[in-house]
Amino acid sequence: MRSRTTTLGVLFATTTAVVWGGQFVIGKSALESIDAFPLSTIRYAVAAALWLLVLAAFEGPSSLRLDGRGWRLFWLGSLGFAGFNLLAYTGLAHARPQSASLIVALGPLLTALVLWRRTRVRPSRATFALLGIALLGVALVVSEGHPETIVEGAVGWGDGLVLAGVFSFVLYSLGAAEFPQLSPLRYTALTASLGWLTMAAATALAVATGLSTWPSAGDLWSVSPQIAYLAIPGAFVAVLTWNGAIASLGPQNAVLFTNLIPVTTFAIEIVRGYRPNAVELAGAALTIGALVANNLVLRRVRRDERSEEPEYDELPEAA
Repeated sequence: MRSRTTTLGVLFATTTAVVWGGQFVIGKSALESIDAFPLSTIRYAVAAALWLLVLAAFEGPSSLRLDGRGWRLFWLGSLGFAGFNLLAYTGLAHARPQSASLIVALGPLLTALVLWRRTRVRPSRATFALLGIALLGVALVVSEGHPETIVEGAVGWGDGLVLAGVFSFVLYSLGAAEFPQLSPLRYTALTASLGWLTMAAATALAVATGLSTWPSAGDLWSVSPQIAYLAIPGAFVAVLTWNGAIASLGPQNAVLFTNLIPVTTFAIEIVRGYRPNAVELAGAALTIGALVANNLVLRRVRRDERSEEPEYDELPEAA
Protein backbone atom coordinates (compact mmCIF):
# COMPACT_ATOMS: atom_id res chain seq x y z
CA MET A 1 0.00 0.00 0.00
CA ARG A 2 2.84 2.37 0.91
CA SER A 3 4.58 1.57 -2.40
CA ARG A 4 1.39 2.37 -4.31
CA THR A 5 1.00 5.70 -2.48
CA THR A 6 4.60 6.63 -3.23
CA THR A 7 4.24 5.72 -6.90
CA LEU A 8 1.09 7.84 -7.14
CA GLY A 9 2.88 10.74 -5.44
CA VAL A 10 5.78 10.55 -7.88
CA LEU A 11 3.32 10.54 -10.78
CA PHE A 12 1.50 13.58 -9.36
CA ALA A 13 4.73 15.52 -8.73
CA THR A 14 6.13 14.72 -12.17
CA THR A 15 2.87 15.76 -13.82
CA THR A 16 2.92 19.09 -12.01
CA ALA A 17 6.54 19.83 -12.87
CA VAL A 18 6.15 18.97 -16.55
CA VAL A 19 2.92 20.99 -16.88
CA TRP A 20 4.42 24.01 -15.10
CA GLY A 21 7.58 23.77 -17.19
CA GLY A 22 5.49 23.86 -20.36
CA GLN A 23 3.36 26.79 -19.26
CA PHE A 24 6.28 29.21 -19.44
CA VAL A 25 6.69 28.54 -23.15
CA ILE A 26 2.94 28.60 -23.78
CA GLY A 27 2.42 31.65 -21.57
CA LYS A 28 5.15 33.52 -23.44
CA SER A 29 3.35 32.73 -26.69
CA ALA A 30 0.01 34.03 -25.34
CA LEU A 31 1.64 37.23 -24.05
CA GLU A 32 2.48 38.19 -27.62
CA SER A 33 -1.24 38.90 -28.15
CA ILE A 34 -2.67 39.54 -24.66
CA ASP A 35 -1.33 41.52 -21.71
CA ALA A 36 -0.45 39.67 -18.51
CA PHE A 37 -3.30 41.27 -16.53
CA PRO A 38 -6.27 40.14 -18.66
CA LEU A 39 -4.56 36.82 -19.40
CA SER A 40 -4.18 36.02 -15.68
CA THR A 41 -7.72 37.20 -14.90
CA ILE A 42 -9.32 35.05 -17.60
CA ARG A 43 -7.16 32.06 -16.75
CA TYR A 44 -8.02 32.06 -13.07
CA ALA A 45 -11.69 32.83 -13.61
CA VAL A 46 -11.87 29.36 -15.17
CA ALA A 47 -9.54 27.63 -12.69
CA ALA A 48 -11.15 29.14 -9.57
CA ALA A 49 -14.64 28.21 -10.75
CA LEU A 50 -13.53 24.61 -11.33
CA TRP A 51 -11.87 24.42 -7.89
CA LEU A 52 -15.02 25.67 -6.19
CA LEU A 53 -17.15 23.09 -8.04
CA VAL A 54 -14.78 20.26 -7.09
CA LEU A 55 -14.64 21.48 -3.48
CA ALA A 56 -18.43 21.58 -3.18
CA ALA A 57 -18.71 18.13 -4.79
CA PHE A 58 -16.13 16.43 -2.54
CA GLU A 59 -16.49 18.30 0.77
CA GLY A 60 -20.04 19.61 0.53
CA PRO A 61 -21.49 23.11 0.10
CA SER A 62 -20.63 23.99 3.71
CA SER A 63 -16.92 23.88 2.78
CA LEU A 64 -17.44 27.08 0.78
CA ARG A 65 -17.99 29.04 3.99
CA LEU A 66 -15.18 31.28 5.21
CA ASP A 67 -16.05 30.88 8.91
CA GLY A 68 -14.54 34.17 10.00
CA ARG A 69 -11.25 33.61 8.17
CA GLY A 70 -12.14 35.63 5.08
CA TRP A 71 -9.76 38.56 5.41
CA ARG A 72 -6.69 36.41 6.07
CA LEU A 73 -7.58 34.03 3.25
CA PHE A 74 -8.20 37.04 1.00
CA TRP A 75 -4.75 38.43 1.80
CA LEU A 76 -2.98 35.13 1.21
CA GLY A 77 -4.94 34.51 -1.99
CA SER A 78 -4.00 37.97 -3.22
CA LEU A 79 -0.34 37.17 -2.56
CA GLY A 80 -0.34 33.70 -4.05
CA PHE A 81 -2.56 34.11 -7.07
CA ALA A 82 -2.80 37.80 -7.91
CA GLY A 83 0.73 38.61 -6.75
CA PHE A 84 2.45 35.67 -8.38
CA ASN A 85 0.58 35.71 -11.68
CA LEU A 86 0.50 39.46 -12.30
CA LEU A 87 4.16 39.87 -11.39
CA ALA A 88 5.51 36.68 -12.94
CA TYR A 89 3.56 36.92 -16.19
CA THR A 90 4.30 40.62 -16.61
CA GLY A 91 7.95 39.68 -16.09
CA LEU A 92 7.67 36.74 -18.49
CA ALA A 93 6.62 39.17 -21.23
CA HIS A 94 10.09 40.72 -20.87
CA ALA A 95 12.13 37.60 -20.10
CA ARG A 96 12.95 34.26 -21.67
CA PRO A 97 10.91 31.21 -20.63
CA GLN A 98 14.00 29.22 -19.64
CA SER A 99 15.35 31.92 -17.31
CA ALA A 100 11.89 32.44 -15.75
CA SER A 101 11.54 28.70 -15.05
CA LEU A 102 14.93 28.61 -13.31
CA ILE A 103 13.93 31.54 -11.11
CA VAL A 104 10.72 29.75 -10.15
CA ALA A 105 12.77 26.68 -9.18
CA LEU A 106 14.52 28.83 -6.54
CA GLY A 107 11.33 28.69 -4.45
CA PRO A 108 12.62 26.14 -1.89
CA LEU A 109 15.72 28.20 -1.14
CA LEU A 110 13.68 31.39 -0.85
CA THR A 111 11.45 29.51 1.57
CA ALA A 112 14.46 28.76 3.76
CA LEU A 113 15.32 32.46 3.91
CA VAL A 114 11.74 33.45 4.79
CA LEU A 115 11.65 30.85 7.57
CA TRP A 116 14.94 32.21 8.89
CA ARG A 117 13.34 35.63 9.19
CA ARG A 118 10.24 34.24 10.88
CA THR A 119 11.69 31.63 13.21
CA ARG A 120 15.13 33.18 13.83
CA VAL A 121 16.62 29.78 13.02
CA ARG A 122 19.58 30.43 10.77
CA PRO A 123 19.97 28.16 7.73
CA SER A 124 23.10 26.05 7.62
CA ARG A 125 26.27 27.23 5.94
CA ALA A 126 25.67 24.55 3.32
CA THR A 127 22.31 26.12 2.44
CA PHE A 128 23.91 29.55 2.09
CA ALA A 129 26.67 28.14 -0.12
CA LEU A 130 24.21 26.26 -2.31
CA LEU A 131 22.01 29.34 -2.58
CA GLY A 132 25.00 31.26 -3.90
CA ILE A 133 25.74 28.53 -6.43
CA ALA A 134 22.11 28.42 -7.54
CA LEU A 135 22.00 32.19 -8.00
CA LEU A 136 25.24 32.05 -10.01
CA GLY A 137 23.66 29.45 -12.28
CA VAL A 138 20.56 31.59 -12.74
CA ALA A 139 22.75 34.60 -13.56
CA LEU A 140 24.52 32.62 -16.28
CA VAL A 141 21.21 31.62 -17.87
CA VAL A 142 19.53 35.02 -17.49
CA SER A 143 22.52 36.72 -19.13
CA GLU A 144 22.50 34.12 -21.95
CA GLY A 145 26.00 33.02 -21.03
CA HIS A 146 27.43 36.54 -20.75
CA PRO A 147 27.42 37.43 -17.03
CA GLU A 148 29.16 40.73 -17.66
CA THR A 149 25.89 42.05 -19.10
CA ILE A 150 24.34 41.91 -15.62
CA VAL A 151 26.89 44.42 -14.35
CA GLU A 152 26.41 46.55 -17.46
CA GLY A 153 22.64 46.65 -16.91
CA ALA A 154 21.80 44.96 -20.19
CA VAL A 155 19.64 42.29 -18.54
CA GLY A 156 15.95 43.18 -18.57
CA TRP A 157 13.81 43.83 -15.51
CA GLY A 158 11.43 41.04 -16.38
CA ASP A 159 13.43 38.46 -14.46
CA GLY A 160 13.25 40.67 -11.37
CA LEU A 161 9.46 40.70 -11.59
CA VAL A 162 9.42 36.90 -11.90
CA LEU A 163 11.55 36.68 -8.74
CA ALA A 164 9.13 39.01 -6.92
CA GLY A 165 6.25 36.80 -8.03
CA VAL A 166 8.00 33.68 -6.73
CA PHE A 167 8.62 35.40 -3.39
CA SER A 168 4.92 36.26 -3.24
CA PHE A 169 3.96 32.63 -3.85
CA VAL A 170 6.40 31.45 -1.17
CA LEU A 171 4.60 33.64 1.39
CA TYR A 172 1.28 32.22 0.23
CA SER A 173 2.50 28.63 0.50
CA LEU A 174 3.81 29.15 4.03
CA GLY A 175 0.46 30.67 4.95
CA ALA A 176 -1.20 27.28 4.55
CA ALA A 177 0.30 26.28 7.93
CA GLU A 178 -2.04 28.81 9.58
CA PHE A 179 -5.06 26.73 8.55
CA PRO A 180 -4.36 23.09 9.50
CA GLN A 181 -8.10 22.51 9.73
CA LEU A 182 -8.53 23.21 5.99
CA SER A 183 -7.81 20.50 3.44
CA PRO A 184 -5.34 21.41 0.67
CA LEU A 185 -8.26 21.49 -1.78
CA ARG A 186 -10.30 23.84 0.39
CA TYR A 187 -7.34 26.14 1.07
CA THR A 188 -6.56 26.31 -2.65
CA ALA A 189 -10.17 26.87 -3.78
CA LEU A 190 -10.96 29.57 -1.23
CA THR A 191 -7.70 31.50 -1.59
CA ALA A 192 -7.75 31.27 -5.39
CA SER A 193 -11.32 32.58 -5.54
CA LEU A 194 -10.60 35.46 -3.18
CA GLY A 195 -7.29 36.20 -4.87
CA TRP A 196 -9.08 36.35 -8.21
CA LEU A 197 -11.08 39.32 -6.91
CA THR A 198 -7.82 41.22 -6.41
CA MET A 199 -6.63 40.09 -9.82
CA ALA A 200 -9.83 41.30 -11.51
CA ALA A 201 -9.74 44.64 -9.67
CA ALA A 202 -6.09 45.20 -10.60
CA THR A 203 -6.87 44.38 -14.22
CA ALA A 204 -9.84 46.77 -14.30
CA LEU A 205 -7.64 49.53 -12.85
CA ALA A 206 -4.82 48.82 -15.30
CA VAL A 207 -7.22 48.93 -18.27
CA ALA A 208 -8.92 52.12 -17.02
CA THR A 209 -5.58 53.91 -16.61
CA GLY A 210 -4.18 52.72 -19.92
CA LEU A 211 -1.49 50.49 -18.39
CA SER A 212 -3.13 47.45 -19.97
CA THR A 213 -5.50 46.76 -22.83
CA TRP A 214 -8.46 44.41 -22.73
CA PRO A 215 -8.15 42.00 -25.69
CA SER A 216 -10.62 41.93 -28.52
CA ALA A 217 -12.70 38.86 -29.29
CA GLY A 218 -10.34 38.13 -32.17
CA ASP A 219 -7.28 38.32 -29.91
CA LEU A 220 -8.90 35.97 -27.41
CA TRP A 221 -9.83 33.49 -30.11
CA SER A 222 -6.30 33.55 -31.57
CA VAL A 223 -4.80 32.40 -28.27
CA SER A 224 -7.70 30.29 -26.99
CA PRO A 225 -5.59 27.08 -27.07
CA GLN A 226 -2.93 28.75 -24.90
CA ILE A 227 -5.57 30.06 -22.47
CA ALA A 228 -7.14 26.60 -22.27
CA TYR A 229 -3.76 25.06 -21.40
CA LEU A 230 -2.90 27.74 -18.84
CA ALA A 231 -6.32 27.53 -17.17
CA ILE A 232 -6.97 23.79 -17.05
CA PRO A 233 -3.70 21.79 -17.07
CA GLY A 234 -1.54 24.73 -15.98
CA ALA A 235 -3.66 25.90 -13.05
CA PHE A 236 -6.56 23.60 -12.17
CA VAL A 237 -4.94 20.18 -12.76
CA ALA A 238 -1.35 21.04 -11.79
CA VAL A 239 -2.26 22.56 -8.42
CA LEU A 240 -4.44 19.57 -7.55
CA THR A 241 -1.70 17.10 -8.50
CA TRP A 242 0.79 19.20 -6.53
CA ASN A 243 -1.40 18.97 -3.44
CA GLY A 244 -1.72 15.24 -4.03
CA ALA A 245 2.06 14.89 -4.31
CA ILE A 246 2.60 16.72 -1.02
CA ALA A 247 0.04 14.50 0.70
CA SER A 248 1.64 11.31 -0.69
CA LEU A 249 5.35 12.15 -0.51
CA GLY A 250 5.54 14.95 2.01
CA PRO A 251 6.64 18.50 1.10
CA GLN A 252 10.35 17.75 1.46
CA ASN A 253 10.29 15.01 -1.16
CA ALA A 254 7.71 16.64 -3.41
CA VAL A 255 9.68 19.88 -3.72
CA LEU A 256 12.57 17.94 -5.24
CA PHE A 257 10.47 17.49 -8.38
CA THR A 258 10.34 21.25 -8.99
CA ASN A 259 13.78 20.82 -10.51
CA LEU A 260 12.02 19.25 -13.50
CA ILE A 261 10.38 22.61 -14.28
CA PRO A 262 13.43 24.26 -15.88
CA VAL A 263 14.46 20.95 -17.45
CA THR A 264 11.08 20.74 -19.19
CA THR A 265 11.22 24.36 -20.32
CA PHE A 266 14.74 23.98 -21.72
CA ALA A 267 13.75 20.76 -23.52
CA ILE A 268 10.73 22.39 -25.16
CA GLU A 269 12.76 25.41 -26.27
CA ILE A 270 15.49 23.18 -27.71
CA VAL A 271 12.90 21.18 -29.66
CA ARG A 272 11.53 24.50 -30.97
CA GLY A 273 14.98 25.37 -32.31
CA TYR A 274 16.72 27.19 -29.47
CA ARG A 275 20.40 26.33 -29.12
CA PRO A 276 21.81 27.22 -25.69
CA ASN A 277 25.52 27.86 -25.43
CA ALA A 278 27.82 25.90 -23.14
CA VAL A 279 27.81 28.57 -20.42
CA GLU A 280 23.99 28.59 -20.28
CA LEU A 281 23.88 24.82 -19.98
CA ALA A 282 26.50 24.96 -17.24
CA GLY A 283 24.44 27.59 -15.42
CA ALA A 284 21.29 25.48 -15.61
CA ALA A 285 23.22 22.46 -14.33
CA LEU A 286 24.66 24.52 -11.45
CA THR A 287 21.24 25.74 -10.37
CA ILE A 288 19.51 22.38 -10.58
CA GLY A 289 22.43 20.62 -8.90
CA ALA A 290 22.46 23.15 -6.05
CA LEU A 291 18.72 22.79 -5.49
CA VAL A 292 18.93 18.99 -5.41
CA ALA A 293 21.94 19.11 -3.08
CA ASN A 294 20.18 21.48 -0.69
CA ASN A 295 17.16 19.18 -0.54
CA LEU A 296 19.39 16.20 0.25
CA VAL A 297 21.28 18.16 2.93
CA LEU A 298 18.03 19.15 4.64
CA ARG A 299 16.78 15.58 4.55
CA ARG A 300 19.99 14.34 6.20
CA VAL A 301 19.83 17.02 8.90
CA ARG A 302 16.22 16.17 9.75
CA ARG A 303 17.00 12.46 9.77
CA ASP A 304 19.88 13.05 12.19
CA GLU A 305 17.64 15.19 14.41
CA ARG A 306 15.04 12.44 14.59
CA SER A 307 17.68 9.82 15.43
CA GLU A 308 18.93 11.95 18.34
CA GLU A 309 15.48 12.30 19.93
CA PRO A 310 15.17 10.25 23.16
CA GLU A 311 12.71 7.39 23.08
CA TYR A 312 10.59 7.91 26.18
CA ASP A 313 8.40 4.92 25.53
CA GLU A 314 11.16 2.48 26.46
CA LEU A 315 11.29 1.20 30.03
CA PRO A 316 14.56 1.84 31.93
CA GLU A 317 16.75 -1.13 32.60
CA ALA A 318 16.67 -2.58 36.10
CA ALA A 319 19.54 -1.51 38.31
